[in-house]
Amino acid sequence: MSVDDDDFRRRIRSDVPHSARVWNAWLGGKDHYPVDRELAEAVSAAYPQMADIARASRAFQIRAVRYLASTGVRQFLDVGTGLPVANSTHEVAQSIAPESRIVYVDNDPIVLAHAEALLAGAPEGRTAYVEADLSAVDTVVDEAARTLDLSEPVAVLLLSTLGHLAPAEGIDVVRRYLARMPSGSFLVLCDTVKTPQTLAAQEAYASGDNPPYLVREPEEITGCAAGLELVEPGFVSIDRWRPEEDDAVPVDQWGLVARKP
Repeated sequence: MSVDDDDFRRRIRSDVPHSARVWNAWLGGKDHYPVDRELAEAVSAAYPQMADIARASRAFQIRAVRYLASTGVRQFLDVGTGLPVANSTHEVAQSIAPESRIVYVDNDPIVLAHAEALLAGAPEGRTAYVEADLSAVDTVVDEAARTLDLSEPVAVLLLSTLGHLAPAEGIDVVRRYLARMPSGSFLVLCDTVKTPQTLAAQEAYASGDNPPYLVREPEEITGCAAGLELVEPGFVSIDRWRPEEDDAVPVDQWGLVARKP
């Protein structure tokens, strides 16, 4: 489907907030509408750490991808990728191993409109985009298999994404992704943990007349990695996962990198 189609244009609602655009506002980007910026500001008013979490999540992603690429991982499935930003998964991975293959997944039409930027990877590697809901695991993986070799390890990234699903459903979805991946694959996962402050942010986000984003109990995040081998330092605040600066300040989003035996 062309991004110029009238139907496609109708799908990009400028009167209703979209999660990818709200996240872009927290990151200081320009790819959002006033309604998205208003919701971002409302959530930040209820929970001032929100923009810090967005930046920390992006930094965690960069460090995790850099670590995995440096240890030999050459395939990445980035589910819920959001709008393109500097140091996207393919840029980080292919800066270390140009032959790396990356598949991005999102169901927000405005992300599809910007997908061309995500596909401009190194000529030695391959990049692709799948428009699908993160819970449509088999559809996502079957489409990704057009680009990725599922007989070789794949790093599955689910960053600041599972809150769109109920906790039990989120655990099931992650386990289904990993079940489709071979031994030696990795899970990169992070999400916001439940505190009085993040619950206030959850309530403010729900005021935007869009699907809720549910914060998690820590065990609802670690439960996704049951049976996997945690990479050091384990399950920690994402600012404390292999930080590049000694004075990293913990945020209320925790994450992990784990290997499938």
